[in-house]
Parts: sequence; structure tokens; C-alpha cells
Amino acid sequence: MSTRSQLRFVQRVEQTDEADGGADRVAQVYRHSDGYPGSVLQDLAQLKELLDATRAERGPGYTAATFVFLNKLSTVDLYLDGDPERTIDAAQPADLLEPSNMEHLNQPLFLLGYGVENPANGIHGDEEYLYVVELPTRNPFDELTEWTVKVSGHSAFPRWDGPTDEAFERANWQFHGSLEDALAELVRDEAVVK
Repeated sequence: MSTRSQLRFVQRVEQTDEADGGADRVAQVYRHSDGYPGSVLQDLAQLKELLDATRAERGPGYTAATFVFLNKLSTVDLYLDGDPERTIDAAQPADLLEPSNMEHLNQPLFLLGYGVENPANGIHGDEEYLYVVELPTRNPFDELTEWTVKVSGHSAFPRWDGPTDEAFERANWQFHGSLEDALAELVRDEAVVK
């Protein structure tokens, strides 16, 4: 069974005058499976480690796109379907995208499972967790900084296909703090429950 979630990548913009409005930059991703905190937080930690090492963090849109890419890349082994005859040649990765090479798959999971959402249009209504990943406002070549995350309680927000902002505003957050602390607290708690 799927654990659906929505992740908002947000960068706070300092209001400099009334003309720019100081609107936050937001990118939102729907994740169909493995949306429980232990999985999402570990994926976020891996993403941050990669972006820090490569100095490739460029705000919410890029961060959200890289999050989706890395998660899709991690499921490409499903394409192989356990068949030792089926391989992916690193020199020819485009072969993976050839439709005839996917005929053996009913629904290629690596093509499904994520969506880029318009934060103003609403959520599906069947999500179990909401996340907000607050990215620092900084030059990518500045000192590395911690990401702040908010994790909703399990289904602790309005569940309807309505305005997303209201669901995020009315959510009960079980955690708000650094990504590092979220990993220590929430992933530990999940391990104890299992």
C-alpha cells in the first residue's frame, strides 16, 4: 500500500520593498509511495549531501527537480525486472527510454510515482504526510547551511481536494527543526515502532 505525501521546497525571500511583495519561492512535489518520514527524510539527507558536495543547490525548483530525479533513478532497477538478460548500458542510457524496451512492463514504476504540483491548485486529498523543506537564501558558493524541515503528523491536516495553502496552514506539525534533528528524532521513532 502507498504512503502518499506532498513536499514543499520553500526559499524565504526577504521583502525589500512593497513592489516585489517579498513572495516566497515554492516548488511542490507529490510522492505516491514511501512518503513516511523515515523514507522521505533519508532521501532529503542524501539529496542535501549531494547538493552540498557539488555546490549545485539553486533554490526550490532545482532542488525539487533533483529530488524527483534521484528518486526515479533509484527505481530504475525495476526496469530490469529480475531478468539477467536485461541490462542497462551506461554508455547507452537512452536505450532505457526506447518504448520497445519497456514492453515487458505493465506500468513502469520509474515513469510514475511523482508529480510536480502547482502549490495554488490543491492537493489530491489522499496524502498521509505533508513536508516543508526550508532552503536558506544564500549564494551557492557561501558556507553550507542546514535545511529546516516541517513534518506533519500522520494525516494531521485537512484532507480534501482544495486549496493547498490551507492544508499546509492548518496542518498539525509533529516536527519543525533541522533536517539532521528530524532524522535523529523521527527515524529513530519509526524504528522503535516497527
